[in-house]
Amino acid sequence: MPKMKTHKGAAKRFKKTGKGKIKRRKAFKSHILTKKTPKRKRNLRKPTVMKNKAEEKRIKRLLP
Repeated sequence: MPKMKTHKGAAKRFKKTGKGKIKRRKAFKSHILTKKTPKRKRNLRKPTVMKNKAEEKRIKRLLP
């Protein structure tokens, strides 16, 4: 069986943590920032871990 190729689009957006969870960045931080509060923008800076198990499983398949 041939090697699995890494999905490059997914590799740029997601990272695996040490325990194998999937880390992702948050959306809504690129433009139209004037109406968003500083607290909201600050919280959007922090990366988060995927909560949805089905999505996480799909992403893990893309990142062998």
